[in-house]
Amino acid sequence: MNYKSDVEALDAFAEKYAKLRKEIAKVIVGQDEVINKVLISIFSRGHCLLVGVPGLAKTLLVNTIALTLGLKYSRIQFTPDLMPSDIIGTEILDEARNFRFIKGPVFANIILADEINRTPPKTQSALLEAMQEKSVTAAGVSYKLDNPFFVLATQNPIEQEGTYPLPEAQLDRFMFNVWLDYPSYEEEIMVVKNTTVDLQHNLDVILTAEDIIYFQKLIRKIPVPDNVIEYAVSLASKTRPGSPLANDFTREYIHWGAGPRASQYLIIGAKCHAAVNGKYSPDIEDVNAIAESILRHRVVRNYKAEAEGVTIESIVSRLAE
Repeated sequence: MNYKSDVEALDAFAEKYAKLRKEIAKVIVGQDEVINKVLISIFSRGHCLLVGVPGLAKTLLVNTIALTLGLKYSRIQFTPDLMPSDIIGTEILDEARNFRFIKGPVFANIILADEINRTPPKTQSALLEAMQEKSVTAAGVSYKLDNPFFVLATQNPIEQEGTYPLPEAQLDRFMFNVWLDYPSYEEEIMVVKNTTVDLQHNLDVILTAEDIIYFQKLIRKIPVPDNVIEYAVSLASKTRPGSPLANDFTREYIHWGAGPRASQYLIIGAKCHAAVNGKYSPDIEDVNAIAESILRHRVVRNYKAEAEGVTIESIVSRLAE
């Protein structure tokens, strides 16, 4: 791709993004915010955790995005008996009596980790290492993963029996925690009409892996005004009860706050949010647009907040005022 300037490249990115959304809409009805967050995660080099009840087209969404981006896609169903080697791969003894590494499903561009909290921590950590390091280790040998690499994990919020919830330190690896809601009445009518007939959608590839890597680097180069960086850092700091910036509301209802990774994600997410909306630099509105999904899984409420029904969403909106 030969663009004369970064401004021209950002214009091209906004145009491609609009085409991408239009192509995904051929298959996915509604869920605009969810699709936005997933795509922003990809272009920000982050990962996304989707929380929603079964039947809300989480798998279909990931598959559709992979097709429109021309990426290799793997789905891993997490179960209590899943082993790390089922994700990473395993060594086998071939006919020549040499050990040969057989790559597992983690060697793809987009990984759908379905019901990640169904598997024990040992297996969860195998995927989380891949997310952080973009590589895996087997028998003392390190293997680089495909680039771009993106993990979208799902959780069922209503069925918690027989699950192994992700610890806060592991949740912190995810850029976004996105809640999926039921479709509206009109959207559900559209879903039923589209899925109860033999209708096949031919999806066009809008971006290639090379395009995505180029735009990921471009977004990192977007300049950010100092006041926006200060706002993002102060917003993250306000969630920490021991911080000088914390107010009485934080000390009363929050047990543990967001770490520095939240500040980093607030800025890179704001850059990408600005770019997809045709802006050349993010402002405070862009930070606020993605703040809830970034802070939701990084802020731990105390017993008083739980007893009084104070939600994470209300805490984040209160701190952003």
